[in-house]
Amino acid sequence: MTVRSTAKKPDIRRDPRMLFLQLRTLIALFILVVIFSFTAPAFLTTGNLIILVKQLAINAILGIGMTFVILTGGIDLSVGSIVGICGMIAGGLINEGLVLPIFGVSIFFNIPIVMLLTLLVGMFIGMINGIVITRFNVTPFIATLGMLYLARGGALLRSNGATFPNLVGLEALGNTGFPLLGTGTILNLPYPIWLMIVFAIIATFVALKTPFGRQVYAVGGNERAAELSGVRVNRVKVLVYMISGFCAAVVGLILTSQLVAAHPATGTNYELNAIAVVVLGGTSLSGGRGTIFGTIVGAFVIGVLNNGMVLIGLSEFVQVAITGFVIILAVVIDQFQQRLQRQLVLQQATSQVVEQAQVKGGVAN
Repeated sequence: MTVRSTAKKPDIRRDPRMLFLQLRTLIALFILVVIFSFTAPAFLTTGNLIILVKQLAINAILGIGMTFVILTGGIDLSVGSIVGICGMIAGGLINEGLVLPIFGVSIFFNIPIVMLLTLLVGMFIGMINGIVITRFNVTPFIATLGMLYLARGGALLRSNGATFPNLVGLEALGNTGFPLLGTGTILNLPYPIWLMIVFAIIATFVALKTPFGRQVYAVGGNERAAELSGVRVNRVKVLVYMISGFCAAVVGLILTSQLVAAHPATGTNYELNAIAVVVLGGTSLSGGRGTIFGTIVGAFVIGVLNNGMVLIGLSEFVQVAITGFVIILAVVIDQFQQRLQRQLVLQQATSQVVEQAQVKGGVAN
């Protein structure tokens, strides 16, 4: 005789509370769009929406790189400074070229080579972050905080604190066209928006469909277990910091191109924006849980919130306070979601144990 339990098993995926928490960022975005649609008549105009998405693309691209880092349980506080130093590298290469004092000459590169060299600098700084963290066992917070100051100092030293202005290049040197990156359009959409879309698609594919992406989640979920299963944890960590450095370098190029000038203070506090959009997007700061899509939605929430507050005329100080409150609220909700998930998992495990005991008892009878 076999006995089966008729008690309803808790299903984490169908629990309405979990569904609500998982969709919270999309719900918040929808609510903000509705509110500002009624309170700011210019909000839904085509011109404003293009400006809005163009501005939030910066945080989204930074957030994509930060997402990979946070998924492994790390943090990268240096991205804002990488933005600054990469902008200065690009500006210096355009205006002064690569100076070789020994030979008394300067080598000027075309814009694609300038961009490539700048991206390599960003990846190199990210690699240094990863090596310091993995080889010398320095906590990510301290390692990247130190790099924040090192990179910002390097940006200032590059020009003794001065700006590289008028980055239009010269036809004779073959280095014109740099401003096109920040001001050019395809199908009436600015390049930064297209870059955000391309980055989001590639990053989503890498995170969900490649062995590297699965290794990133494994390292963040349980580093020791990942290592025992054959994952090269240190290599994964170095690579995610290189991805973060690459994304920061791209942002540095975009901002410098938009301004047609490079300033060493560019990117100040951008690391906070990147972390904010990742957290708002539902990525856990403890690692192992999160999505690129969530980060993009988080960037839209921050972008819509800031844009809407400007349109309705809120004070800049009030805007900063509200943004901070939203970030804190997002972290609190994330912690609640983790507790609820653990509770549901425990209930599910308990239900299975009870059912197995009942089945064994029925068989024995």
